[in-house]
Amino acid sequence: MKRLLTLLIIMISAVIANAQNDTLFTRTELYHPGDYGSANYRIPGVITAKDGSIVIVTDKRKYNEGDLPQDIDIICNRSTDGGHTWSEPYTIALGTGVNHGFGDCALAWSNDDNGLIAVFVGGVGLWNSTPSNPIRSYKSYSYDNGQTWTEPEDITHFIFGDDCIIPEHQAWRASFFGSGNGLLTSTGRIMFVAAIREGSAQSLNNYAVYSDDNGVTWHVSGRASVGGDEAKVTELVDGRILMSIRHAGKRWYNISDDGGETWQPNVSTWNDITAPACNGDLIRYTSVNQGYNKNRLLHSVPLGNSRRDVTVYISYDEGETWPVHKTIVPYSSAYSSLCILPDGTIGLYVEEEPNGTSGYSTVFYNFSLEWLTDGADSLDDESISETTSSDSLKIYPNPAFSTIRIDSEGLKKIRIFNLKGQTVKKISVKGQTVVEVDVTKFPSGTYLVESVDFSGNIKMGKFIK
Repeated sequence: MKRLLTLLIIMISAVIANAQNDTLFTRTELYHPGDYGSANYRIPGVITAKDGSIVIVTDKRKYNEGDLPQDIDIICNRSTDGGHTWSEPYTIALGTGVNHGFGDCALAWSNDDNGLIAVFVGGVGLWNSTPSNPIRSYKSYSYDNGQTWTEPEDITHFIFGDDCIIPEHQAWRASFFGSGNGLLTSTGRIMFVAAIREGSAQSLNNYAVYSDDNGVTWHVSGRASVGGDEAKVTELVDGRILMSIRHAGKRWYNISDDGGETWQPNVSTWNDITAPACNGDLIRYTSVNQGYNKNRLLHSVPLGNSRRDVTVYISYDEGETWPVHKTIVPYSSAYSSLCILPDGTIGLYVEEEPNGTSGYSTVFYNFSLEWLTDGADSLDDESISETTSSDSLKIYPNPAFSTIRIDSEGLKKIRIFNLKGQTVKKISVKGQTVVEVDVTKFPSGTYLVESVDFSGNIKMGKFIK
């Protein structure tokens, strides 16, 4: 019997150490081998769209579990209720046979009001690719928070191959994107990481691929790793870019001081993350720059030396150390992707293979920071740092329902952003003493407001919808 995507949700109550109440933990299976007539499903990616909906992408590996050049579709689903139920799948890129499939999709916010951008690859596959017959790189946009997508557009010539606009890259043999999360930086730069096969050897190096014009044109950074594989980036509070790099053993990382254009000559190693050679994810959770009490980064990857025990780590020092972690999938599991829901809880979309099964299922988990840290950390105590009342914005009504008003006398500009630190509204103040903002389409949750006056002074505020 064909599975419905409004699937049984397994609700697991987890007792949190040192906490007063149980915290609800939700697990929802999206795809299982054989669903919708497909032999397998792999390569999960997830993002929270600007309207608060959750958008996932998955490789539909129709005839076997193999990578490209097999016949693979990229499919998409959305949830508007926090991951409890999901839409029927719809196709972003349709494979039409061996050497004509697509895969390895990564997602990021674009600079459009309701915009997302997906990048992925297609064609002959990583190891059959040559400069004259390359595995191809594509982009696709959504302007309605993932409900529909534009036709795939080829961007290979920006990266490598015979037709590459960069002469030094014309001899490169292959490139593919690390699936999962890309990055929209605070400057509006869109960034993903590519694993590049520069020569004939079966080895890969990492480069950032970025756009400063909302994806119209693309640039390739300096080399970030030698011998890496799928990698992810996030922005640090000081504007630097942190890259986490797939590597067997102690996890590699690198840092860019110029927005991802160049990288340190050598990678560094995290001694507190040991993982197999497997893709994971890296995202920003909270930032003191946005009014929170703590900086927090999240990282997901299998724990140990084999593809099992996918674990989520927390860093409180901008990726220098990862002192807190919890295993989410305590059995065979591999690729994973992270998102932050509008209510501040965490989403994990992951490949897993429970004992006694054959072939990966893809599963969405939702859990709180309290559950992840066994009650040691919580967003409930977060507040804007306010030394005096003059340092804070007056925002009313609070909680908000349809509109908010912000006292704006003397201000130059205002920015509203969500719990993930992503901008949801920019306002140029034109002499008004009060600015009114329509928040009807904002999903429920907590929002931070930052203003700048004509002398460059910053005021912060917070409201709840």
